[in-house]
Amino acid sequence: MMSGTRSKESAVSDDDLRNLSSKIAGLWRFLGRELEIPQQTLDRIGSNNTEDVTAKCYQSLLDWRNNSANPSKQVLEDARRKMNSDTEERSDSSSDRQGDHKVHPVTEQQRLASSSEKAGMWRYLGEELHIPRSVLDNIEMKPSRVAVNRCHDVLRQWEQTTSEPPRLVLKQAQQKVNEIYTGLEEKLARALKMTYKKQYDAIQPIPYIRDRLYRIDRIFVEGGVKVLVAGSWERLTSYQDILKDKQATLLRVIEGDPGYGKSTLTLEFAYDWGEGVNGSPVENVRILIILRLRQLGGVQSIYQAIKWFLLSEENVKVSDIKAVIESCHSVKIILDGHDEYPDGDSENQSDIRKIVMREMFKNLNVSLTTRYLPKHYDQSARRYKLTGFDDRARDEYIRKAVVGDAGEQAVRQVKQKLKDNPILSDLCDVPLIFVMFAHMAHEKEDFRKFKSVTEFFLYMISCFHHHLLSKMRDTNVGQMRRFENDHASLDQMAFDGLSKEHQQLSWSEEEVRIQLGDDCCEYYVRLGILIKEEVAADVEIRFYHKLFCEWFAAHHLARLLAGDWDSSVLEYVHPYDLQYLYRFACGLSSDSSERLINYLRSLPGGDKFTILCLLEQTGDLNKFMDVVRDLCKKTLKIRKDDNKLVQRSTLQLLEIASSHGVPTVCLHLDGCLSQAVTASGNLLLNSGLQVPPSSTLETIKITQEGLDIPEEKMIGLLAYAEKCEKLRKLTFQGEKLLIPVSVQAEKIPPSLKTRNIEVLLHSLEELVYHLNLIEGKWVKHGTGTAQIGYVGLDDGSQGEHEWMVRELTRASAAGIPIALVDIDECSPVADQSGSSLALSSRRSQLSLPILSTLQKLRIRDRGRRMDNTEVVGILSYTAKCTAVKELVFYYRILPDRVQGAESTLSTLRSRNVSVEWQVSPVTTKYLNLFTGRWETVGQRIREGCLIT
Repeated sequence: MMSGTRSKESAVSDDDLRNLSSKIAGLWRFLGRELEIPQQTLDRIGSNNTEDVTAKCYQSLLDWRNNSANPSKQVLEDARRKMNSDTEERSDSSSDRQGDHKVHPVTEQQRLASSSEKAGMWRYLGEELHIPRSVLDNIEMKPSRVAVNRCHDVLRQWEQTTSEPPRLVLKQAQQKVNEIYTGLEEKLARALKMTYKKQYDAIQPIPYIRDRLYRIDRIFVEGGVKVLVAGSWERLTSYQDILKDKQATLLRVIEGDPGYGKSTLTLEFAYDWGEGVNGSPVENVRILIILRLRQLGGVQSIYQAIKWFLLSEENVKVSDIKAVIESCHSVKIILDGHDEYPDGDSENQSDIRKIVMREMFKNLNVSLTTRYLPKHYDQSARRYKLTGFDDRARDEYIRKAVVGDAGEQAVRQVKQKLKDNPILSDLCDVPLIFVMFAHMAHEKEDFRKFKSVTEFFLYMISCFHHHLLSKMRDTNVGQMRRFENDHASLDQMAFDGLSKEHQQLSWSEEEVRIQLGDDCCEYYVRLGILIKEEVAADVEIRFYHKLFCEWFAAHHLARLLAGDWDSSVLEYVHPYDLQYLYRFACGLSSDSSERLINYLRSLPGGDKFTILCLLEQTGDLNKFMDVVRDLCKKTLKIRKDDNKLVQRSTLQLLEIASSHGVPTVCLHLDGCLSQAVTASGNLLLNSGLQVPPSSTLETIKITQEGLDIPEEKMIGLLAYAEKCEKLRKLTFQGEKLLIPVSVQAEKIPPSLKTRNIEVLLHSLEELVYHLNLIEGKWVKHGTGTAQIGYVGLDDGSQGEHEWMVRELTRASAAGIPIALVDIDECSPVADQSGSSLALSSRRSQLSLPILSTLQKLRIRDRGRRMDNTEVVGILSYTAKCTAVKELVFYYRILPDRVQGAESTLSTLRSRNVSVEWQVSPVTTKYLNLFTGRWETVGQRIREGCLIT
C-alpha cells in the first residue's frame, strides 16, 4: 500500500518510532532483521561513529518506514513480538540443554535487551550484581558513553567475573532495580508536582496585588499561537497544539515578545500536569521538568539544576535524578526564558547548550521559550510564536479575572477605557500590559488617557506607589515617600544587569541591600516591583518582570545621555531584545532622546526602533523633522508578521510626514493587506488597522501571496491611489496574487490618466506589465523582448492553478509568446465548442481558455484512456490556439484512429502542426493529419507524408 493511502490508525508516527527506540535500543539489529531491513543498510547504520544505539535504532526504523511497502503499526508490533519470542526460545533451549540450576551464559540479545530496559539505572544494576564501585566509577568516566552503553559495559564486566548462574541472578537483579526505579520515579514526580503547585497557586497579575493571589487556571487566557511551516506562519487553534503537534521535531522553540506570556504558558503546562487536566498533552507524561533559565547562570549540569531549583527540599540525590530521566520513557522538558539565561550564547559546554544543540537528550521532547532565537540551536527545531491577546482573549480575561460577579456593565466600562486610549489599544495586544491595564482601569474611576507607552508606565508606577503609601502608617509615609522619586541606585543596578554581555536579571539579597540600602530594598519588595525568591539555599531578588527592569534601566540611560556619554555602554544593549529600554529612555527625556535616536539609526535594521522611539515624544516634533525626512527617504515597510504596535508606529510616521509635507519615497505592504479598501476609502490591514491616503506618498508596493483582488476592489485601489496626491507608482507582486486580467476603462479615475501614474504587475518569469489606463488592459512593460518559457499545471492547489491560468490569459491578451504549457494529472476535457479545457485534479477544478500565443501543449496522464470524442475536443482546442506548433500526448491510451474531425485536422495541417503520442519511453507515434491514423516515423517515411 502506498503512503498516500495509509489509514491514520495504522500509520507509524515519528513519536512511535522514538518511543520504541528508547525501549529496545540495544536490540535494533535484531528488530531490523525481523523487519527485513537489508543487511547492508544495517551495517551502514552500525558503522556510524556515534555510540548512541537509540539513535541507530531510530535511524533503522525510519529507513524501514520510508522503504517498506506496508510500514504499519501492526507490522512493527508483529516484528517486535517475534523478536521477543526468539529471545525467550533461545533462553529456554539453553535451560533445557544445561538444566534449570546449571550455569548457562546470557546471550547477546538478552544482554542488549537488559541494557535497553531502564538503562539509566545501570549503576544500581551493577551494585545488585556486586560489581566493585571502582569498576563502576571507571565505566562512568568513559567519555561519550550513553546510559545504554554503560549498562552494556556493566553486564559484560559481570559476565567476565561471576561464577553464579547468570540468567537467574540477572533476572533477580533486574527485578530489584525495577522496584527501586518505580519508587524513585514516583518520589521525583510527586516532589516536582509539589514545587510547581507552589508556583501556579500564587500568581500576582500586577505587582501590588498581594492580598489576592490567583491560581493559574483562574486567570489564564489563551492568546494567539502560530507555527512556522515552509517559511510561513500559520495559526494554531490552541496552546496545547504546541506539544500535541505530531509534525514537530523533538526541539520546540516558542518565541514571544516581552510580556507575551511565555512564562505564564509554562505555568499552565505545569498546572495541567500537576492537576491531571483531561485532554492535556502532558496529562500522561511521567516526568515534566520546567526550569527557569535565568536561575541557571554558571550551572553546568542540568541534573544539578533540577536538584537545586526544583527539589532542594527533597532527599533526592543528583545521581537518582539522572537515573530516572535516562530510564523513563515519558519525559518532557521545558526550558523557560533562554533570552534571560545568564550564560546565554556563550561558548561554554553546559548541559543547556548541549540540549539546545540536540547533543544531549536527543530522544526527549524539549521546549524552549525565548524572546529571540538563540545564536546556537538545532536548526531542525520547530518554531512557534505567541502573538498576544485579540479582542476575544481580552474580553475573556476581563470577565474571568477582573470584574468577577460585577456584571456586563463593569466589562463595558473597562473596554470603554481601552477604547478611549488608542495607544493602549495596540499595547494591550501584549498580555502583561493588558492585565495591568485591566485591573487598574477597573479599580480607578479617574483613569486617564495616554499618548505613549512611557506615559502609561509613569502613571502605572505612580499608582503602585500611591497604593502602597496609602496602606502605610502615617509615621512611615514621609520616610518612605522619598523612594518614589529617588531610585538612582535601583536604576543603575537594573542598567548594569542589562548591559552585560550575559545579562544579570537576579541578584543575591545581600548584594541588593548593599547597593540600595535596607530601607529602599524593603520598600520596592513591598511595592511588588522587586521579588524575593528562594533559590536552592539562598535568597535572590529579581524584578517582577523584565519590562520593569527595562523601565528603571531607562532612567539611568537617560541620565547618561544627558552628560558626556560613550556609546560603548550600549554594546550589549540590543534593541531587538531591549526595545522598551530605548523607548522608555526617549520618552523620559526629550533632550536626551535625540542622541539615542541618532545612535539607533546607525545600527543595522535600526529604523524600526527609531520610529518606535520617535513616537514616545509627546511634545513638539519639529526638532525631529530631519529624522522624519531621513526615514521617509527609505522604504517604509509593514510586514504581515509585525505586531499591531509596530504596524501602527509606521502608519503614524506616514501621517506625520503627510501633515508636515515630507515626501515619502515608498510604502511597502508586505503580506499584510486584508482587503483592498474599506467603505471609507482606506486600505485595510490584516491587523484591523487602516491606512488613510497620504498626500506625500510617491510609491505603493504590494507584495502578497494568495490575495484575490477582484475588479471592483482593483478599482477601489485605483481610487485610493487617486487620493494620494503625489503618488507616481503602484506595484503588485507575489505568487497566487489574483489581479484582474483587465479593468473597465470607464471606471478608472480620470485624474490617474492625466497624472500618468504607473500601475505595474510582476508576473511569471520576471515578466512585468503596466496597466494601460486609457483602455484598461495590461501591456508588457519596457522595450525588451519577453516570453514565458514553461508553465506546469500539475496536481497543485486551486489557488496555484487559478493564478497560473490568469497569468497565462494575461500574457496571451498582451501578445506575449508562451513556449510550453505542460498539463500533468489534470484530466483535460474540452468543452463542446473546443473553446476551453476543463482541468480536474484532486485539489482543483478550473478552465483553461484559448491562448492565442501558446506554442506547444503537452498533456500527461499516465495510463488514462481517452476516447475519440475527448481526443477530438483537445485537437479542436489546439486548432483555436493559433500559435501552437506542437501537441504532445504522454503515456495515455488513445484510439488508433481519430474520426469525425476532418475540419480540425485540415486546420492543423494548414499550420503544419505536429501531433505526437509518446506511447512509451521508446515508442513515439505521430498523427497523420490526412487519414487521422497514428503512425510511427518509419510508416510515415514509407508513405511519404512525414510533416517536418
